[in-house]
Amino acid sequence: MSVGIDEISFYTSNYYLDLRTLAEVQQTDPDKYYEGIGQEKMGMAAPDEDVVTMAANAATPLIERVGADAISTLMFATETGIDQSKAAGVYVHRLLGLHSNCRVVEMKQACYSATAAIQMACALVARNPEKKVLVIASDVARYDLDTPGEATQGCGAVAMLISAQPRLLEIDPEVGNYTEDVMDFWRPNYRATALVDGKYSTKIYLKSLKKAWEHFREVSSLAFDDFGHFCYHLPFSRMAQKAHQHLAKLNKAGLTMEQVEAQIEDTLHYNRIIGNSYTASMYIGLTSLLENCKQNIAGEKIGFFSYGSGCVAEFFSGTVVAGYEKFLHREQHKQMLDARKEVSYEEYLSLYRYPDPRDGESIEIEEGTSGRFRLAGISHHKREYVAS
Repeated sequence: MSVGIDEISFYTSNYYLDLRTLAEVQQTDPDKYYEGIGQEKMGMAAPDEDVVTMAANAATPLIERVGADAISTLMFATETGIDQSKAAGVYVHRLLGLHSNCRVVEMKQACYSATAAIQMACALVARNPEKKVLVIASDVARYDLDTPGEATQGCGAVAMLISAQPRLLEIDPEVGNYTEDVMDFWRPNYRATALVDGKYSTKIYLKSLKKAWEHFREVSSLAFDDFGHFCYHLPFSRMAQKAHQHLAKLNKAGLTMEQVEAQIEDTLHYNRIIGNSYTASMYIGLTSLLENCKQNIAGEKIGFFSYGSGCVAEFFSGTVVAGYEKFLHREQHKQMLDARKEVSYEEYLSLYRYPDPRDGESIEIEEGTSGRFRLAGISHHKREYVAS
């Protein structure tokens, strides 16, 4: 029985900062960002946006098609948690009007947890093929100002419907895993932004790719040459390029640089103009591939490398389903991205520094999002979400 991704939709903020603006303020060459890390813009969440509102916005087109009662489980993956106890997905459950018998759980392991959610969702569907599982990954990537990570900020959410006989991607059961206790990127409870050892994190990313691939080759009959395209976790676009060059070299692929680039290029379009979205990034990359590849890739194998700092990594594979192009939300995504508003550096700082209550004080939050859902305020420690 085939199980996999039946439908996929993503959402990002209506505000963005062009990295040329950041470079001008920093008095540096814009190519440091445009070419050096492969990023052009970074999404900035409005004051009334967070992982819950973005998640609900991403999932709405899926729910409108299948109906709220069709979802048996909602798995919410994030590393931008809003509560140490209550799953962010429970708020999303209400906003989407899901059935009271739908289970909800939040998953965390840096940028990897959406992949764990998908694998568990596939297992649930395999057990009960008539069920559908909604997997949502939603994050806001924030770093301290004037640090190397500042230009890799971003935000986004992706929603995926996992079902039997999927219309987009059949996911293979064989996976290659790798876990190691390292401190390359982490965010203690007392910090609003992450701590990062950038060079070390790149080194661990590439080491984990090698180890996960080696494990994958032990359990799967597929080899490097069986894949037409590859999707990688995208902290920044250049990282995927480094990773794929590394994997091609490990496999002595004998490809030209242009051929190696062609296997990942279409996965990078959205990430370049959204920025890092942590758990959502690889699956927004998949959406980018399906919606931007000029060739019909039905029947092709795609290789996926999911990485979460700290670290957990996984390599897995899937097959693009014939007719996939009829079930995408390409035009909706294009309209959303085209409608975004560029902000000045001063507006960027205002969004960055918008008050984030830490002591439970009551606060009403100004409207800024153009999305369907917003965080209206916080009162007596309670977050208040409404439909716009």
